[in-house]
This record gives sequence, structure tokens and C-alpha cells, in this order.
Amino acid sequence: MSSLFKKKDINLLIKESEGGENGLQRTLGASSLVALGIGAIIGAGLFSITGTAAANNAGPAVTISFVIAALGCAFAGLCYAEFASMIPIAGSAYTYSYATMGEFIAWIIGWDLVLEYAVGAATVSISWSRYLVKFLDGFGVSLPHALTLSPFDTATLADGSIVHGMINMPAVLIVVLMSLLLIRGTQESSLVNGFIVAMKVTVVIVFIALGYGYINQANYTPYIPENTGTFGEYGWSGIIRAAGIIFFAYIGFDAVSTAAQEAKNPKRDMPIGILVSLAICTVLYILFAHVMTGVTSYTSFMGADGIAPVAVAIDHMGTAGADGVIVPAYPWLNKAIILAILAGYSSVIMVMLLGQSRVFFSMSKDGLLPKVFSEVHPKFHTPYKSNLLFMLFVSLFAAFVPANIVGEMTSIGTLLAFVLVCAGILVLRKTMPNAPRSFKTPFVPVVPVLGILVCFGMMAFLPSDTWIRLIVWMAIGIAIYFGYSAKHSKLRNQKTV
Repeated sequence: MSSLFKKKDINLLIKESEGGENGLQRTLGASSLVALGIGAIIGAGLFSITGTAAANNAGPAVTISFVIAALGCAFAGLCYAEFASMIPIAGSAYTYSYATMGEFIAWIIGWDLVLEYAVGAATVSISWSRYLVKFLDGFGVSLPHALTLSPFDTATLADGSIVHGMINMPAVLIVVLMSLLLIRGTQESSLVNGFIVAMKVTVVIVFIALGYGYINQANYTPYIPENTGTFGEYGWSGIIRAAGIIFFAYIGFDAVSTAAQEAKNPKRDMPIGILVSLAICTVLYILFAHVMTGVTSYTSFMGADGIAPVAVAIDHMGTAGADGVIVPAYPWLNKAIILAILAGYSSVIMVMLLGQSRVFFSMSKDGLLPKVFSEVHPKFHTPYKSNLLFMLFVSLFAAFVPANIVGEMTSIGTLLAFVLVCAGILVLRKTMPNAPRSFKTPFVPVVPVLGILVCFGMMAFLPSDTWIRLIVWMAIGIAIYFGYSAKHSKLRNQKTV
């Protein structure tokens, strides 16, 4: 049993990061890492999950949910920053757990990160598809519902009839395109991401600035709708459940840590990338959600429209005509913003796919997964086979699974990862108090303990079926560990890693 919790030496991890011919190239500076984080954070939840969380769980008080989620992120982010400055290796929470809590816990967190990155990429690609449909509708182009929805999703036509989907082809298309871009190279991907991030932040600021003048205070009454009688639907239970659901929106900052092995100066730049991107996005999130629920009632985001709430909100920025129908004040804005959102979503998907491939790259290097996941392209120096395999896996989720299910799976996976990272700081301060750290989490043990409590608290408020999916997923992972990983582990077999 003791071998299950055998830890990897931090000095050995640092040596691995030096790479060589078969290593990853160090091309990312602090500004690139901040842009990488913002690229993943803004869009994932702000442009999609926010609408459904407001409509079904928190109402206008979804802004409070963002504050609660941000607190959990801040505590976890401080812990991530310390780890990233100490252990600048690809793999994120997986690598940190390996160094502090042992191999079995590292496997658990690595397997859990699939929910965060791969399933998260599927969630965003589904929302990308929904926005693409709205964008094309503005030009009179209608895509068949059967090819833009999963078999479990439906759409209501103008005549009131309901149609079922078959496969979400646009979602598959964007996953394939972003995967191919990642194979081409991290530096090229970073340049594209930097341009998209600038566009996306501009869109958010424009939406806040223009929408502020169309806020109807009546839409904030009641600010916290009464509980419907069902736990998690309005009231404070709904606010906390919404915080757990929209936590999905914050996963970008820890995706920064998966690129540590490609950072030029990881000990200095990783904390900057993580904390600055988190701070910028938290402020924008709260302002954005406040405006979105102010220009129209939260009930407007119910149903399929909740997946594209920004488009709904923009349609309500205007004045009502004699027939009571709102005439949008900025008819051009909807198309422009949706186009920017499509570009922004693309960067989110790209960063999540990058994070997933880097986690499995590290696990494969340790022998816990087959060698195929750590094979680097001879020209592009990227784990191209891992990218191709996840392109297939994520495409299947995007094509056939409803957005609400994959979104909640992503949230609970993310929260579990954060709990383990916070716990890892407690362990590391006890077992390795004198290890060199260029950044130290302040107020230990208060900050990591609060991180554990806040994140686990949000997990506890998620729907029971989400917990069931997590348990089933982790059971599959444990079976794979004992069936394959434990036998092939380089550390357990005392091989040179």
C-alpha cells in the first residue's frame, strides 16, 4: 500500500523540465501567460453558463454567485501560484499532487482533470455552435436543427412544433480546427490567442458600457427570487448552487499552470499569469453579469436561449415600439459581438485542449499512460498524437451530449482539482518547509483551508446526478490505474523517468 503514495522528488521534476531534444519549447512570457489565462476564462461561462445559472438557480443574484466562485478561485489561485513557482512542469495539479501526496492521488487528480479540460472544451464548443447558428440567422442562413443539436436536445420552431437534433456538427468542426492549430505549435497558438483575447476583452467592455444605459431596475426585483420549493432553485441555496455551476467559468487560470514547461521564466511568470488573469476576469465577470440581468429579466434566459444569453440581452437593449416589441438600439452590435464571441470561444477551446494534452503528456512520461500521449512531433515539438486522440474524444462529447450535463461535469471536476491543490500546499508546508519558493501562498494555513471549504461547499450544492457521474468517472479511472498504470509506473518500478 505504501507504494501507492510514493512521491516524486521535486529535484527530479525540475530536471525533467529542462527538456532537451524531446522536450517542449519555452516560448511563453508573462504577458503571454496572462493572455492565455484570460483567453480561457472569459467566454467559457460568461457567454454561456451565466444565462442558465441566472434563469434556473440564482436570478439577478447570479452576481453574488460570481463573487462566491471568485473567492474559491482566489484561495486556490494563491495555492496554484506557489506550486507553479516551485514545480514549473507541464501537468498542473497532477504534477503538484505527485510531489506532495503520492502517485495514487496524482492519478486521481490527473483523471479528474479530463473532466475539467476535455469535457470543458466540449461544453464551450456546444455554446460556440449555438452562437454560430444565431450569427448565421442574422444573415438569413438557417442551418438544419438536426445537424446543430445533440440527439438529447430539442428546438421549438416558429409554428410551435418541436424538432430533435441528431448531431452537433459545428461543435465538432471547431474542436477539429483548434486541435490542428495546437499541433502546429504552442507559439503560433499563443499569437492567435493573444489577438483573440484583445478582441474578446474589448467586446466585454463594450457590452458593459453600452448596456449600462439600458438597465431596468425592475429586472432586479426581487434580487434574490424566492425558493421554488426545490433545493437549488432560487433563494440562497440557488445562489450557492449557481456558484458551483458557474465555477466552470473560472477554469482558465489553472490552465496557465499546465503550460509551465513552455514558460521562459516559470518561477516568476507563472504566479503573474495565474493571479493577474484571475483578477482581471473576476471584475469583468461581476460587471457583465450585473448588466446582463439588468437589461432583461432573468426568465428571458430559460431554455435553449440560456446557452447564448448575450445575444438575448443585446436584443433587449432598445426601446419598446407601439406594439410592445423592443427595437434594438444597436442592431449592428449583436452581429459584431457574436462574431467576437465565436472567435473568443475558439481561444477557450484551444487553451482547454492544450491543458488536457499537457496533463496526459506528464502522466505518460511517468508511465501511468501509454507512451503515445507523450510522443512529440519531430518538427512542431507538440504532443500531436495526444492532440489527435483528444480531438476525437472531445468531438464525440460535443456532438452527442447536452451542454448542461457536460458543463456541470466540468464544474465538479474543477472544484475537486482545486480542493486537492489547496490540500497539497498544507502537506508541502509540513513536509518540505525549506524548499525554495519564489512565491509563497500568504496566511497559511488559513488560505488553503478556506480554499478547501469554499470549493467543497460549492461541490456539495451541485445536483446529485452530477455527483453520480463524478463517482462513476472516478471508478473507471481507479480501474484503469490498477489495471494498467500501477504496473507501468516508472516511479514504482524504480526506473529513470
